[in-house]
Amino acid sequence: MTDLRKSIGLAPLVALGAAGVVGTSWIYTNGQFFTLYGAGGEIFGLGIAAVFASFVAISYGELSSTLPRAGGEVVYAYTAYNRPMAFAAGWLLIGAYVSSLAFYVTAFGYLLKDVFPSLESVPLWTINGTTVHLPVLAIGVLLSLVVFGLNWRGVSLGASVQLVLFAVMILLGLALVVVGFSQGSPSNFWPPYSPGADPVGATIRFILPGMTFLTGFGLVAILAEDAKMPPRRIGRAVVLSVVLAAGFYCVVLLSSAWIIPWEKTAQLEKGTIDAFRTAGFDVLGWAAYAIAVLGLLTSFVGLFVATSRILIAMGRAGLLPAALGRVRGPRATPGPALVFTLVVTIGLGLLGTGAITWFLDTGGVYIGLAWTIGVLCLYRLPRRFPWLESPYRVRARFLPGIGALVAVLVIAFSLWPGTDLSIAWPQEYLILAGWLVLGLLLYLTTRGGEEREARRTLLGSYYDLTFGERRARRRQQRSRARR
Repeated sequence: MTDLRKSIGLAPLVALGAAGVVGTSWIYTNGQFFTLYGAGGEIFGLGIAAVFASFVAISYGELSSTLPRAGGEVVYAYTAYNRPMAFAAGWLLIGAYVSSLAFYVTAFGYLLKDVFPSLESVPLWTINGTTVHLPVLAIGVLLSLVVFGLNWRGVSLGASVQLVLFAVMILLGLALVVVGFSQGSPSNFWPPYSPGADPVGATIRFILPGMTFLTGFGLVAILAEDAKMPPRRIGRAVVLSVVLAAGFYCVVLLSSAWIIPWEKTAQLEKGTIDAFRTAGFDVLGWAAYAIAVLGLLTSFVGLFVATSRILIAMGRAGLLPAALGRVRGPRATPGPALVFTLVVTIGLGLLGTGAITWFLDTGGVYIGLAWTIGVLCLYRLPRRFPWLESPYRVRARFLPGIGALVAVLVIAFSLWPGTDLSIAWPQEYLILAGWLVLGLLLYLTTRGGEEREARRTLLGSYYDLTFGERRARRRQQRSRARR
């Protein structure tokens, strides 16, 4: 089975990861978060969440440099544990990524209606109080086809487009930051909490939702086989993506609390967008709006290609039909995986944002579980294969465990009724249970074949490094000789 073509450089790879973290809603919902947590609660809480997310990211950095194959957690779990754990990791990621992609199908058109109000016409159907309109749906389908076409011609083209979009987003963000801090005042931000509020409590309460802001860095690990660079740089790219995205989040949010009093921003409908407009900078208000649009586009591109790589890994390992793992042509195009991603994205996207919100909210649970599996693999892999070399190595081995613990807390607070993160009853609980049951049935009915051959196909050239008996014995003998 053909390997993917190594065609993504460091800058596009970091752009795919960082832009996958930076979404769209944060730019205009920060007013709501300012109301709930205060400007300090959101910004400081997000900064602390970024620290915990980076603890998980460094584990992915080591794993991706050790086994730089497409599929991320699927590869690590199959190697460190077994077939069931690998299927669980892949199925969780597919649920999270496809939910986001389907949400973006109609969310993109509704975001554009601020400029083109006529898009909200020709109603088709209403689900969960949200009406799907024909022009909005048509734009989402067109976006899906364009992203599909970019990846069909080779991931390097899509990565190059991603790099350009992300660079524009960064420049627009810098404009907001420069004007916000030069024309605003620290008195607009300070004190950063509402009178009588508990600063520590408000900050801690936002750490958990803040973690859900930072879920895209795993895309770098998933795309490791496409990376045209030494494995050590892949590991660094994973960490760099989350640090860059978190820094971007925090400084742009802080600029919106600096340009006018944050209490006033909390009362505005569109957060940062309206904050700069209220301050008299209409052009920068549109710049913030453009960041929201670009955030959606870049997230869509990153998640689309990442979903196809998860499917490739599961196809190679026999966790899903083997056809999904096929790669053909001079560009090493994973045709079946891309077509599957396109069909499921558009199919679910037809439901509209109202229904897909149910799926989207459960995605945080899936991601938290996948993070936990990834960290467990970090601790398990060296014990099972002590001769494996990790070009990028985590020095403080306890840190990823702390990050995984926080991820487990996100899951617990999401499932526990009555918290700020609780998923909706009963729709989202039913969707969560349904997705898990569907995965279990699919796993039980999928013929995985012989595990040794599945591992060989999944790991490719890294199979001998991991499971080669002669090489293993030689390394063990050398280790004993040194002692």
